[in-house]
Amino acid sequence: MMGDKHSVRGIDIHVDQHVHPGKPDIVFLHGFTGSTLTWRDTMKSLKDDFSVYAVDLIGHGKTSVPLAFSRYSMEEQVADLHCLFEKLGLSRFVLVGYSMGGRLALGYAAQHPDNIGALILESASPGLQKEEERLARQTSDASLAERIVKEGMVCFIDYWENIPLFHSQKTLPLEKQRAIRKERMNQTQIGLANSLQGFGTGSQPSYWEVLNKLEVPVLLVTGELDTKFVTIAREMKKELPNASQVIVPQAGHAIHVEKPELFVTIVKEYLEGKTF
Repeated sequence: MMGDKHSVRGIDIHVDQHVHPGKPDIVFLHGFTGSTLTWRDTMKSLKDDFSVYAVDLIGHGKTSVPLAFSRYSMEEQVADLHCLFEKLGLSRFVLVGYSMGGRLALGYAAQHPDNIGALILESASPGLQKEEERLARQTSDASLAERIVKEGMVCFIDYWENIPLFHSQKTLPLEKQRAIRKERMNQTQIGLANSLQGFGTGSQPSYWEVLNKLEVPVLLVTGELDTKFVTIAREMKKELPNASQVIVPQAGHAIHVEKPELFVTIVKEYLEGKTF
C-alpha cells in the first residue's frame, strides 16, 4: 500500500491507497481511536478487484490534529472528504464506514448521493433522534474528553478497550489484541478529545429523517453479539429505500477485525454484479 498526504482545506489528510486502473473504487473510513491500519488486511484482500483507499480521519493517524474542536464537526469533515475525493479523482465509488467512520460515511452520502455507487455501513448509527439524548451524550463525551487530557493515553485506552462494546475482542489472539492497542496508543490526547467533542454522536445532526430519501444501495453489517447496533441497523433498514442487512454470527462491534475473511466475503458478494 502507498501512503500519501493531501493538503485539503488547511489540513493534511493521510490516505493509504492501492490504485488498480479500470477497477471500481472503494474507500474505507475507520472508527474512533482507529486509523488506516485497521483496514490493511481488508484492502490487501480486495486490491485485485478494486482500487482501494483508506483515509485517516481528522485528529487520527497521520492526519492533522487541529486545536479547535469545532473543526471536527460533521459539516467540516464532509467538506474535507468532498475536497479530498475530488483531488483523488473519485467521482463514483463505494464508501465503507465503520462505527464513527460509518456516521461520517452516512453524512457524506446524504449530502453527495450522486458520488456514491454503494454505501456499506459497519456498526454505524444515523445519530440520536431526541434533543435530550443528544445533550446528554454531548455532556458525557465532554467529560470523557476532559478525562483523556487529564489522565493521559494509557489510562484512557485501558478504560476504552474494556467497555462492553469491545468485550468480544477479548477472544482475539493476543497478537491481534496487541496490534489494536498499539493502533489506539498511536493517537494523540488532543486529537481524541477534540474528536469526541466535535464529532461525538451527540454533536452530529440526526440523519433518521433523511434515510427515506437516500436512494443509493446500502448494506448494513452488524455483529450478532452487538445487540444495540443490530437493533439500530434493523430500524435503519425500515427507513432506507434500498437497504440490505447482514448479521454476522459470533461477532461484536468490529466485524472487519474479528471476522476479517467473512467481512471481505460479505463486501465482495454484495458488490458482485453492481455497476457504478
